[in-house]
Amino acid sequence: MTGYQTGRQTGSQSSSGLLDRHIAFLEALRAAGLSVSLAEDLDAVAALSAVQWGSRQTVQAAYAATLVKKQSQRPTFDALFDLWFPRMVGSGAGAAGTGAAEATGDGPDAAGQEFSVRDGADALRDFRERLAEALAADDQQALADLAAEMVATFGAMPGRGPGLSSWSAYTALQRVSPGELVDQLVAGLLAEGRTDEEAERTAGRRIGAFTHRVEDDARRRIAEEKGPEHVANVALRPSIDRLDFLSARRSDLEEMRREIYPLARRLATRLTKEHHAQRRGPLDFRRTVRASVSTGGVPLTTHHKPKRPHRTELVVLCDVSGSVANFAQFTLLLVFALRDHFQKVRAFTFIDHVHEVTHHFKPGADVVDVMTDLAASTSHAALWGRTNYGRAITKLAENHADALGPKSSLLVLGDARSNYSDLALDTLSELVGGIRHAWWLNPEHRRHWDNGDSAASRYGAVVPMVECRNLTQLGEFVHDIL
Repeated sequence: MTGYQTGRQTGSQSSSGLLDRHIAFLEALRAAGLSVSLAEDLDAVAALSAVQWGSRQTVQAAYAATLVKKQSQRPTFDALFDLWFPRMVGSGAGAAGTGAAEATGDGPDAAGQEFSVRDGADALRDFRERLAEALAADDQQALADLAAEMVATFGAMPGRGPGLSSWSAYTALQRVSPGELVDQLVAGLLAEGRTDEEAERTAGRRIGAFTHRVEDDARRRIAEEKGPEHVANVALRPSIDRLDFLSARRSDLEEMRREIYPLARRLATRLTKEHHAQRRGPLDFRRTVRASVSTGGVPLTTHHKPKRPHRTELVVLCDVSGSVANFAQFTLLLVFALRDHFQKVRAFTFIDHVHEVTHHFKPGADVVDVMTDLAASTSHAALWGRTNYGRAITKLAENHADALGPKSSLLVLGDARSNYSDLALDTLSELVGGIRHAWWLNPEHRRHWDNGDSAASRYGAVVPMVECRNLTQLGEFVHDIL
């Protein structure tokens, strides 16, 4: 009986630990921008109860099938899954690094713990030879084991100060330099009959995939050391729809471009449904009361005034200097993808001189072509090369006064950093006073406003300023103004 009770307690503790990890994993997904509802939580539990837990890939597929809604969210999901349900613990049961240990004469200690491998010339030479063989054969299991061994051998940084990690993917990659194996790998692929272009593309893809494995293993070890929450908050990139415009890499920008038009379609569908649901105008009180006379004063039928359709004439003024240009371009693309919901759209870019770019957004225009044209037009928006909001606002009022009228709304896109130049606040106030609405989208985090040459609060006193750092916030704002 005592043994049975002990077994029950152990099983209960194990189930409790698994449940806690499941809940923590779902909270991490929500924090990363994936909308996981309670119903989807229950679907995941039901799916997991129907699969075998002996295969990690099966568990991952069950989670993904019930929790991931968009393909763009899959990389974030996979990265978080690797943190909360790692492929191995420590160096794994096989003590990754056995080959290097044999090369250097090291082995298990008296307690049978994992190998203590020294980073030396012999270990490095042996590892690079085995890595080259695995890359040439495209042996995925061997590459996964070598990534773990590489971090353990060449990325270990013991004895670091408080708060610093003991593992570094950067150090391991700098030490081994797998990129230097590209020529050797290309030569082997050419010998197999591949073309030059195919061999270079395949070699680059294999080296890149192995580099990601090394980074993943370093994060796994840091998560063991500091907890998965720490890595998720510090080292993990958010999903593409929550990635800051100002911190996006070139590959991220390409993915964001692919997301713009699906986002526009979702917004357009949502707006159309809401407009159909609100076809009736405001209550006509007089007609309703008169009609109630026939029913003894009881208003059984309500009457409404005709709804007056009014679509905004939108004028967009965009700062296209430096990294802010990416934010302005994505906003312009989204606005023009939704141009059917506006009566008219006119767009102007500036650095220190205003230039109209409305003609670039032709119906059916290709996104890549539009982005290329916008990049080329940046040179027309600069005379002296330094951002000057005051001059841009003044030139807009002087040269394009016909764009702004009582039916117009102004949308300003920029970080409000004007290099300490004149802000033309009075001119902006006059422009805003003669139009229907005005908004200002700022891609910087609110905590950076008013630091240095930022005039966010001063401009915000004239035009309501909204923080807009990613595609999610951009989509929410465009929905609100429509």
